[in-house]
Amino acid sequence: MGRAFVPALLGSALLAACGGGGGGQQGGVQIASDDSGGSADSAARAKRMAGDNGTETALTPVSATGSSMERGDLSGAKAIDKDDNSRWGSAFTDNEWLTLDYGSSVTISRVRINWENAHAKKYLLQTSEDNKTWTTIKTVENSPGGVEDLKGLGGQGRYLRVQGVTRSTGYGYSIFEIQAFTGTPVPPTTPTDPTTPTNPTDPTTPTTPTNPTTPTQPTDPVGDTSKPGVAIKPVATISSAPENDGLAAKNSIDGNLATRWASKPEDGAWIQYDFGTAQPLGYMKLVWENAYGKAYEIQISDDGKTWTRLRNQPAGKGGTEEYFNLGVKTRFVRMQGVTRATNYGYSLFEVEFKTVGSDNSIPTTTTTPFSFPANGAGASPLFNPQAPIEQIQFSLPDGTLITRFGQRGVGRHGRERGEDWNEIGFGPNDTVDANGNPQDKGPGNYMNFVANYFKNRTWGVEFIDNSRVAGVTKPRLIVNQYFPQAQRGGGHSFFRRIDDPGVTGYGWMSPGQLLDPTTYTDGFVDKTSCPVVPKPPQNGLAKPDSGYKGIIGANDGCSVVLDNMPGHTDLAPNGNGVLVPNGVNIPARPLQLGEAIEFTGSFFSSRAAMDAIGDKGDIRYYTSEVIYVMGTGLRPWYGVQPRLNSVPLPDAVLSGGLGSVSYNYSDEGWRMFQQPFNNIGMQNLQRFVEGRRAVHSSFVTGAHIEPGNDAMTSIQNLAGTRFNATACVQCHTNNGRSPAPFTVDQRLDKMAFHVAIKAADGSIRPDPRYGSAIQMNSTSPTGAPQDWGNAVKVAGFDVSSVTLADGSKVELRKPKFAFDGPTPQLWSARAALPLLGVGLLEAVPEADILARARTSPDQDGVVGKANYTFDPETGATRLGRFGWKASKASIRHQVANALLNDMSVTSPVYPNRSCTTDPQGCRTAPAQKGIQEADLTALTQYMQLLAVPAQRSIPSGFPKGVMPTDEHRVDAVLVANGRKVFDALRCAACHTAEMKTGKNHPFAELRDQTIRPFTDLLLHDMGPALADNLPEGQAQGAMWRTTALWGIGYTEKVAQGQPVGYLHDGRARNLTEAILWHGGEGEKSRQRFEQLSKADRDALLAWLKTL
Repeated sequence: MGRAFVPALLGSALLAACGGGGGGQQGGVQIASDDSGGSADSAARAKRMAGDNGTETALTPVSATGSSMERGDLSGAKAIDKDDNSRWGSAFTDNEWLTLDYGSSVTISRVRINWENAHAKKYLLQTSEDNKTWTTIKTVENSPGGVEDLKGLGGQGRYLRVQGVTRSTGYGYSIFEIQAFTGTPVPPTTPTDPTTPTNPTDPTTPTTPTNPTTPTQPTDPVGDTSKPGVAIKPVATISSAPENDGLAAKNSIDGNLATRWASKPEDGAWIQYDFGTAQPLGYMKLVWENAYGKAYEIQISDDGKTWTRLRNQPAGKGGTEEYFNLGVKTRFVRMQGVTRATNYGYSLFEVEFKTVGSDNSIPTTTTTPFSFPANGAGASPLFNPQAPIEQIQFSLPDGTLITRFGQRGVGRHGRERGEDWNEIGFGPNDTVDANGNPQDKGPGNYMNFVANYFKNRTWGVEFIDNSRVAGVTKPRLIVNQYFPQAQRGGGHSFFRRIDDPGVTGYGWMSPGQLLDPTTYTDGFVDKTSCPVVPKPPQNGLAKPDSGYKGIIGANDGCSVVLDNMPGHTDLAPNGNGVLVPNGVNIPARPLQLGEAIEFTGSFFSSRAAMDAIGDKGDIRYYTSEVIYVMGTGLRPWYGVQPRLNSVPLPDAVLSGGLGSVSYNYSDEGWRMFQQPFNNIGMQNLQRFVEGRRAVHSSFVTGAHIEPGNDAMTSIQNLAGTRFNATACVQCHTNNGRSPAPFTVDQRLDKMAFHVAIKAADGSIRPDPRYGSAIQMNSTSPTGAPQDWGNAVKVAGFDVSSVTLADGSKVELRKPKFAFDGPTPQLWSARAALPLLGVGLLEAVPEADILARARTSPDQDGVVGKANYTFDPETGATRLGRFGWKASKASIRHQVANALLNDMSVTSPVYPNRSCTTDPQGCRTAPAQKGIQEADLTALTQYMQLLAVPAQRSIPSGFPKGVMPTDEHRVDAVLVANGRKVFDALRCAACHTAEMKTGKNHPFAELRDQTIRPFTDLLLHDMGPALADNLPEGQAQGAMWRTTALWGIGYTEKVAQGQPVGYLHDGRARNLTEAILWHGGEGEKSRQRFEQLSKADRDALLAWLKTL
């Protein structure tokens, strides 16, 4: 066959498949092969239905009815229309149901449900003969959602009902598709020889990929790749029963796009091509009519009877679909249908083939060794002493404190969520329904990034604070702002208005003293009287001597002075416990050292001012709400009574230091990994948003993935011929993890697969076919997807269980991977890691990391080992700290490596795509067009300035009756106990709780910060169950860098409904599973975890969820 290993499809993914050329399907039942290989009539084929070895029929309901509809286009019928883009959605109550009517009584052995994000947490599968009396055939507890395959049911009835019991969200129940089956699926078998699948005539029978420690190697290439392939035309073609005689199989190879083949409307239909003799097949093209294959296989055979899967397409798109790099010698080729895209059959205008050639095949190449230092001898620090890129805080000689920070335009205010909330008796409270249950009407819009956020929509704020000047008894704050365009005056506020029960989402006490009030009143006639002011010098004021109207340091009449805490009314609880004005006036008083002041600015420009700088976007925006402490600086904040009044968060919960993200009261948890440092500099914020633009834009089209943003033309057409993704966030979902491997046949192009060989001389080298990483996707010059046979998919799962001390059982699943191409000799599956806080980890001094490494194990066997790597630009030996194996020294190194391996984008670090196959010649290879230095720097700086959410271990001061968003429903006692459990398990032997950054990072925001990442940045042997076989430097297969835990409580929110996975290959579906996979140096801690009481386990998980 010329193919070392062709993984077959697991039985659970195929509803139907046939044996030989004459095979077909009748009513969803498998039909045996016609021995002659020719087409037989339907009656003859029906007599040869396979039964003894297990057959399964997909049942077709005549109707589907839901108990209710969320809206008119979400009817029950949408759950059986074979369209995963449509769905049934119920009303938002628990007691909802979906009933399928089969017209007559049927036996139901299996049900597969494809849930939308709003799935049932608990539900019943029930059958009935009369749609009145119901029998429960399956109770599902703690459903994970996604695709559920429920087997061994044994139900009987005309009707099948999914009866909801408990919802998993505040929405109703929602199902994309539901499919029931009758009969017995063909049992899977494991082949003894991966080149010869067991029962090859049955494509529903899976093969198990070879163990990565004993890989098969690709055989000699088939055909001549030194010249382009040539067209080859089949001498004969046959198919399952056509729709009619005018739509015969021969029409698909007649060269006429006005004719076509069409099958009868059955999922298992097929069409087969015979070349007469075996041919070196390199390429195949299918030109579909509208009735295309949603899921199908390309199969090959030497005799027309025994078939082997060559390619599997689980998500066909119709139109023209091309398959490259087939690399086999075969006589017969078949398109075997699995699932139709429409209610019609399958229909092809034309199918074309080419021999193996240079235009359709990937050549193998001789590769050179990867290089890693033998040890850390002569290692250089990443950063030397240097001035910061931007000064964010300094003191003048007299003690005046200068604090500078950036602000950006946002959609709404920080305490506005999707639900209106008010104190009891003061307005609607939509956070609960009439029964007191939580309601979710969506998020607010405070953490968003407005259209063209990177263009003219950041500005600087400067606070001049004299509270620490000797002799000053009445401190004041001078506020200067630095916009890129003219503004109206007065767009700022101080102190939250706490004495008005009607103030909830927003409202403030004082605007301060605007030095020229006409700059505000001019705004009434759309006049922007605040001109652009140049940025001040790094360590001084723009007007250190003159000021404005005698206010030294004030830039102009648009500057503001705040010198008192405003007068307001005292509060007391009313009969409902609401803090309301009690009639006692609290007079204004001077500001004090240590006073916490809430400040917010705004962006109020004009159409004329924006037009003057060539910007046609919006002219008004809100911005962030910050806390400034007199004499100290900015501090992250949280809300207390009354009405979420802002106060500084205590240091103990500042996971990311002073730059930590404040508590989220706008219900935008999925955006928490996308925020800049709380104290980011005014010009550094612009650097941040320019880098964010690059992370969110396509390296093919330049288009931004969020609507309303200009394309980034500087990165257009930089991705190579093959890639996994074309934008960073396609893998790092919302800057978080990549989607987990959760279902059979899932294509894993959001993960990375690093690959290599071990050469005869013992060196580790890139794989001769794939290079250093498998790049699974490709597009034609017109943008059409192309399949080059590089995909990696989920082949199945190895399942085991662990019984805990209290008798509860936990199922563990380890994904098995199938390679469309040859299985690499050495390989490692790598999920994308969250991006938050990496700049802080980069700022930790090398000496501090190395001080935690041990030369001998501690009492639990924990050692901790440093990895070292060569700087790819200078060749210097450096400490590794990034990536799953700590094999990258810096964020720039990590970013450039990801650009090359994941998107095939070259850079000043890796100038040529040959760097993936020739590491030794990388630096001397001629530069290919790639990302410019400015854009690479922007990407790097964005990563460095991504902040970490503050730990949510402190209850917030929500008013009585107002339901906190779920992330703020905190049991402080339980959380505190959870931290004690964490310490008692000795998890901190690897997950170091606290460290301090150094003084040399280029960004001042990252210097001298006490952080709580819960990682030691060292390698640890985690045991054979977590091992791969690909070493990187000092990191052998079982060794992994300790993953930081900060932000882990937001993982599911950041994923926005996508399956969440933990550990290097995403195998753990939750934190309990992740802990139970720990072995090696984590063995003792895991054993202690297994012995915990349920109460202690719950406390530990509650604490982890606050990080």
